[in-house]
Amino acid sequence: MKDERAFRKELEETLQLNNNTETEPFRQQFHLTPPKGLLNDPNGLIQWRGIYHVFFQWMPFKTGHGSKWWGHATTKDWVNWELLPPALAPVQDFEKNGCYSGSAVVRDGLLQLFYTGNVKDEYGNRSSYQCLAVSEDGVHFEKLGPVISQPERYTAHFRDPKVWYEAGSWWLVIGAQRDDKEGHVLIYRSRDLRKWEFLGPLAGKGVTLSESFGFMWECPDFFELDGMRVLLVSPQGLEKESYQYQNQYQTGVFTGSFDSENATFSHGSFQEMDKGFEFYAPQTFEDEHGRRLLLGWMGVPDQQEDMHPTIKDGWVHCLTMPRELLHLQNGKIAQQPLKEWKQLRGAQQSKDIHVTAETVEWTEWKAIVAEINIEVEEGKSWTISWRDYLTMSFDAEYGVFTLERPDLISGEPAFRTSRIEEIHSLRCYFDRSSAEIFINDGEHVATSRLFPRKQEAKLRCKTHESIMFQVDAWELHSFQWSG
Repeated sequence: MKDERAFRKELEETLQLNNNTETEPFRQQFHLTPPKGLLNDPNGLIQWRGIYHVFFQWMPFKTGHGSKWWGHATTKDWVNWELLPPALAPVQDFEKNGCYSGSAVVRDGLLQLFYTGNVKDEYGNRSSYQCLAVSEDGVHFEKLGPVISQPERYTAHFRDPKVWYEAGSWWLVIGAQRDDKEGHVLIYRSRDLRKWEFLGPLAGKGVTLSESFGFMWECPDFFELDGMRVLLVSPQGLEKESYQYQNQYQTGVFTGSFDSENATFSHGSFQEMDKGFEFYAPQTFEDEHGRRLLLGWMGVPDQQEDMHPTIKDGWVHCLTMPRELLHLQNGKIAQQPLKEWKQLRGAQQSKDIHVTAETVEWTEWKAIVAEINIEVEEGKSWTISWRDYLTMSFDAEYGVFTLERPDLISGEPAFRTSRIEEIHSLRCYFDRSSAEIFINDGEHVATSRLFPRKQEAKLRCKTHESIMFQVDAWELHSFQWSG
């Protein structure tokens, strides 16, 4: 076991070194970003006693992956934030190589965190332990150790427990890899959150699918949305296709129905949640207003992570904006920014941009941290570029939306394409180094990091025909931080 006091003192000293964010051109203004080191999966999302808790995977000592901590931030309104001491540090023998992802619930007045303890031996062989930590104040946590062990016929790639209460019982889903290298989601049930009954696989090849669908399913989430059952998961190992699975690893949903008596799930086909360059490992929760909220990691494992220019400033990655999930009639899920985001709005401008077979630049707009809403005429093709770095285009004849930015290694154009029958609106949130684009009121979303060399706001519209763009834009303020 490591000395936790010494470990946390080392962390404090690390955070005091070169922590000057004023000179960092890509430091985010309204996204959760690590003060130093590497951030990845959101964890333990919950609203407790009126406060939203956002935990996250954090390697504070370097900009590479390693023995993860649980970072911790809280907010009451999604605008004013407090950075708290890390909730979990990898100091016990059952977690010595990382306190990996998990979730949070409340029982008996205690905030209870479920997470994966990652252990590797001297030869790199992995062991995984599903662990529990509890807190009376939501700041200091007592570790109770492992509560679930690795099941037979599954490898040690067994992680990311998500817990919820339903039908008089506590339930848990977890990502797993069968010993034949097939990805599965497993399901457990408990009366007291301490003793867990393994009910078997919930989804995967040989359970709900006839064909292979990736070698590992990470960060599962299982919830009800307007009467529809949703399995949100990040499968690894899908083959790239023309209009889908274009990132190194994917995230999406299976929707269907859940039989809680038999712990079985029947579902339709997999639908990707995001069509951009960086989106992975999201987690959802229901807040006190009954909203199903989601945050994701604006990154992808093993996908040019070491090429992000923020590394020279000592940090890498961020979380997405929080989003509300809405059920659409066609069985799809829409994602929309929270209404609280309007609190960030500052100076506003509007403009009707009429383009006729040419390129028109909106020269009056100067803010690079902005919300820009664009209404476009249906049935027409167009191209919109932002800061000479990100290009969005729509081919109306073939129903294809394309996102383009420079490849982070070669600098050559890189693309993400998707099939969208028609586009009538784009709601774009631009931070210093990211874009989140909500298409058709969030029916489609494209999330990406941006690293333009020029710190200039340039919005250009182009078409080969006559078209009107109706644009409303707001400069966005930064989060306010304490702690």
